[in-house]
Amino acid sequence: MKIRLFIFLLIMFIPLLSRSQVIGTNTAGSGSGWRLNNSNQQSTEDDTTARKPSYTIKRYFKSLAGKDSMSISTMWLGSAILPGSAQIYNREYWKLPIIYGGMAGMIYGGYSMNQKFRESGEQRHKTYSSLFYAGAFLTYWGSMMDGVTNYKYHKDVLPARASLYSALLPGLGQAYNGTYWKIPIIYGGFITCGYFISFNNTQFRRYKALYIEAAEGGSGSGQRYSLETLKYFKDSYRRYRDYSILSGVLVYALNIIDANVFAHLQDFDITEDLSASFSPAIMMPVNNTLVSNINPSVGMRMNIRF
Repeated sequence: MKIRLFIFLLIMFIPLLSRSQVIGTNTAGSGSGWRLNNSNQQSTEDDTTARKPSYTIKRYFKSLAGKDSMSISTMWLGSAILPGSAQIYNREYWKLPIIYGGMAGMIYGGYSMNQKFRESGEQRHKTYSSLFYAGAFLTYWGSMMDGVTNYKYHKDVLPARASLYSALLPGLGQAYNGTYWKIPIIYGGFITCGYFISFNNTQFRRYKALYIEAAEGGSGSGQRYSLETLKYFKDSYRRYRDYSILSGVLVYALNIIDANVFAHLQDFDITEDLSASFSPAIMMPVNNTLVSNINPSVGMRMNIRF
């Protein structure tokens, strides 16, 4: 598998190197035909770039109206700012009342329970308030997930969809790619990072309290240690906690990157069918400065399939 991945990366870089050589040859070549072809190609690329419109807010709303198209990333970002816009783009208007009704109802319920908590002081009202607000967030999150899931695309696997899946729910992009065995690894990384975050934060708060107690001249257990020692442990555990948080962010980022990369590899043929073919070909010099004759030459071309 490593060899096949190396071959795939090599194949990806060969066209780029070849294209740079051809462009360099066209620039330095002395033949008029070479300059004419390069000029026409450059003019075509410039015209294409000039004709390509930038994606603006006006174009975004035209896409919502069905007069233009947008990428799945743009649609997701729009739904994050304006909930329900993804459903409008996907022409699933019947979901809008569910999204806005659910969010409004949950927010109202959370606000009402919070008011009752302030009046009565009962902890259960505070718990209900938190649950209602969590329900509002889940409704918002579900609207984005639904938009990404129902985005229409002509291919079965869309790398951007895999990335957004893993961003919204870690491991879902791997399930989308069919690499289910990676999901326990991802959540194992999150659990490990969460454990060290909790442990280091607990120790940090402990030594912070002892440091404050010792600095104020208390008679508690903080007097058994010097201020320098307590400060050392306090700063060390705070640093370890921050490193653990960064590790969790790294696991989350790698989860998204992995989903995107392996979604791209879905189209890469890794079958065992190996074949080679030979055919006559007319070859042009790669660099005119290294040859005495710039005329085409006849040779053999070999195609390898793997």
